[in-house]
Amino acid sequence: MLIQSLVFRCLSTRKNHLVIEFPRRLLSASFQVVSSFSAHVATEEINPSLKVPLFKEKTKLEGTKRLKLYSKILHDCASKGSLSSAKSVHGKIIKKGFDPDLHLWNSLVNAYAKRGVFGYACKVLDRMPERDVVSWTALFSGLVNEGYGYDVLDLYCSMKKDGVLPNGHCLVTALKACSLSLDLFFGTLLHGEGVKVGVLLDIFVGSSLVDLYAKCGQMELAERVFLFMDKKNVVSWNALLNGYALKGDAGKILNLFQGMTESELRCSKFTLSNVLKSCTYLVNLTWGLIAHSLVIKIGCEHDEFVGCCLLDLYSKCGLAEDTLKVFKRIQEPNIVAWSAMIDCLDEQGQIQEAAELFSLMRCKGVSPNQHTFASIAGVAANLGDRLYCEGVHACILKHGFESEIILSNALIAMYMKIRSVQNGWQVFKEMSFWNSASWNSLLSGSHNGKTCDRGPSIFHKMLAEGFKPDICTFTSILRSCSNLLNIKFGHQVHAHIIKNGLKDNNLVGTSLIDLYAKNGFLADAELLFTQLIERDLFSWTALIAGYAQSDCSEKAIKCFNHMQRQGVTPNNFTLATCLSSCSNMGMLENGQLLHSMAIKAGNSGDVFVSSSIVDMYANCGCIEEAEAAFQGMVSTDTVSWNMMLFGYLQHRQGLKVLETFRTMLDKGLEPDEVTFIAVLSACSYMGFVNEGKEYFDSLTNVFGIVPTIKHCACMIDILGRAGKFNEVKSFIKDMKVTSNPLIWETVLGACRMHGNDKLGESAAEKLFELNPGIASHYILLANIFAAKGRWEDVRRVRALMTHCGVKKEPGCSWVMVNGQVHIFRSTDGCHPKHGEIYIKLKELVEKSILAGYVPKTDHILNDVGDDEKLEQLFHHNERLALAFALISINPVKTIRIFKNLHICEDCHDFMKLVSGVIKQEIVVRDANCFHHFKSGICSCQDYC
Repeated sequence: MLIQSLVFRCLSTRKNHLVIEFPRRLLSASFQVVSSFSAHVATEEINPSLKVPLFKEKTKLEGTKRLKLYSKILHDCASKGSLSSAKSVHGKIIKKGFDPDLHLWNSLVNAYAKRGVFGYACKVLDRMPERDVVSWTALFSGLVNEGYGYDVLDLYCSMKKDGVLPNGHCLVTALKACSLSLDLFFGTLLHGEGVKVGVLLDIFVGSSLVDLYAKCGQMELAERVFLFMDKKNVVSWNALLNGYALKGDAGKILNLFQGMTESELRCSKFTLSNVLKSCTYLVNLTWGLIAHSLVIKIGCEHDEFVGCCLLDLYSKCGLAEDTLKVFKRIQEPNIVAWSAMIDCLDEQGQIQEAAELFSLMRCKGVSPNQHTFASIAGVAANLGDRLYCEGVHACILKHGFESEIILSNALIAMYMKIRSVQNGWQVFKEMSFWNSASWNSLLSGSHNGKTCDRGPSIFHKMLAEGFKPDICTFTSILRSCSNLLNIKFGHQVHAHIIKNGLKDNNLVGTSLIDLYAKNGFLADAELLFTQLIERDLFSWTALIAGYAQSDCSEKAIKCFNHMQRQGVTPNNFTLATCLSSCSNMGMLENGQLLHSMAIKAGNSGDVFVSSSIVDMYANCGCIEEAEAAFQGMVSTDTVSWNMMLFGYLQHRQGLKVLETFRTMLDKGLEPDEVTFIAVLSACSYMGFVNEGKEYFDSLTNVFGIVPTIKHCACMIDILGRAGKFNEVKSFIKDMKVTSNPLIWETVLGACRMHGNDKLGESAAEKLFELNPGIASHYILLANIFAAKGRWEDVRRVRALMTHCGVKKEPGCSWVMVNGQVHIFRSTDGCHPKHGEIYIKLKELVEKSILAGYVPKTDHILNDVGDDEKLEQLFHHNERLALAFALISINPVKTIRIFKNLHICEDCHDFMKLVSGVIKQEIVVRDANCFHHFKSGICSCQDYC
């Protein structure tokens, strides 16, 4: 009765531990009063599948043979799952009055316990005249197999009170119960018991202890037990590996796996699954391949679970082709495998293939789940096909997942990405409830374009609804503020970030740096950068991009070099940004270093980087190198072709612009608005009026592009430079562009070229009305008046300029020497080598005068004497830069000078003559184009 009452108490007082269905009246009866039970078991027939003629009257077995036979039958009943046969044997024992020995009693307990009939097992145990450790262990094993760990621990205490000492197998079973119930305290008591009875060196006891400590998170104790074991099997290795897997220590798992392979133990699929997950987490392809080879070796390559682990590994390592091979080898991939494969293709940019795989999955009859739909919504967003996106939405509704908040959020993000804002809002409004991710998905559509102005209002509504912004919220709204250049709202968001305790978050900090840098607050961006706990690639790139956009190219390059010294590897965007900085400042040497770095790092194949390389060479005056880089591009797009077109245009190679444009069309690329600006500008420079008209008309008639103000300005420039001012007036009237400053600026430039002071004065007056703060407008008009000898009008314009508070932008030139930028301004005496510079410049002037140079002092508009005019003319900043370059640069090298304004006509003539005198090529880039001076000739054909 002791065991029955104890088990009943265990079963009835522990919730969610043990649910066994057997008549309560049987537990209250003693084993001797079992008439109903005996009648039941006595009539049971033994399962014919056992094929043992037990009860045939012809077979009369006595004594030991009968005991062995019954024990064997009960053992088979336990292993083969025949409960009815076990009952039959038990009934025959009772009916015949047979007196079982201890082994047969234990066999009965084991048979009932293994089949989960714990009421019968307890009755047998209670009736036994004596019980040993095997008796108790048989009951423990049955309970553990059914997951009832707590009950085993209570019964173990009763066993000890019964005076029975545990053996190794008993301790293993009890330790499994501790692992099930995560009872570390009881487990440590059993550990001591193992030491006491001398079974600690048993491999199974050791493995069970490792498993217990590992599952309870005590990895140090688990590893100590593991190391203490004389022999280790795959179970002990797996126990330790599983423990580190639960802690997420992928590095330790790989270290253990390495030791396991050296021990030449045969790995199980469970071991390899953990190893593959660790390789995936660490993106360690080398050990992943080793694990894959062992998967093949043990023959579990077609296992679904292992297959999914392999899919994940190759996907995270960016090997879409290998991932697909693994997927095809899975015999019957489940929805998890299909979803993993779709995710992989999407992550690798193979979005069309991902969409096709989703269609194939549905054709195979595999029903998508929430994860699959979330993945395919991302694929649809990347495809950018609105009809396909709406089809995915309809499919989600068809499968009844419309109430799933995860999918609703994915749909909102999908619609926002394809700029279908109305549909995104509709999904948002139809949701029964929202979470922070819902608002974040809504905010994701306000990063750029026409919808970025909605970001602040969405953020306000989110706060009003009582939702707390998270990291994703702040990064989204800060990106919206950056694109809006809304620093005022950005300051408010910054205050919320501090209030929410996220100012130290790296992602948020990087977004703040981007906000302040884009708005020109570089000091604030630098301060935030220094406060970052961890400076990653994105934070460095945000600061570098800020410098580049603010025309602080030198700072951008210095920051890039500092980033490299910190061991941070640049990505495509970082390289392209730095190349842009080199392009702006004409920093050829730095640009060449970046080019070599891109090749070495394998980034040169990226169309964004390669286009920036083309632009850098073109803007540094190396059009041949730009052309070579363009021809070597792996893939090209409209942007890269535009880069090459503008490169040719800058170098006044108009025919090549038109030829390249025709090649672009032949290759099937669609030109855009920017393309036609280059083409029309080339026609203007070349004087191709009719061709220019044809190209302008083709904008609308052939390519369906609505002409912009810039296209109209180009067309006016074509007509104006050809002196067709009547057509210019008609064009302006017909196109209705009279209110745009760019149009009248173009007219004013053409009037200066042809000396049309009347129209030029009208154009200038329009400009003074529309945009009175631009100095170049006043200077152009003054030049027109000066050319006509209207000095009184020149003084009037200069007085008007002073009255309006308009100041001329200071002109400067710069030259790169030994990787350093040297900047010069007119009559500059601040350079450390100014003495040598002026001596060299005087020498150049004397030689050029001997070669026929005649200074044009009429370009000096100041009302001063001729000698002072000559002094000013001779010390223009580009001449100072030239003199410094000649005393600093190897005579074999080409001299490259860069200006922020147009080169004056006199300096243009001077550079031509000097190039012939010194027999060295001089390249000058002004605000208009490149001038290649060589042997007394300029590449612009004196079109300065």
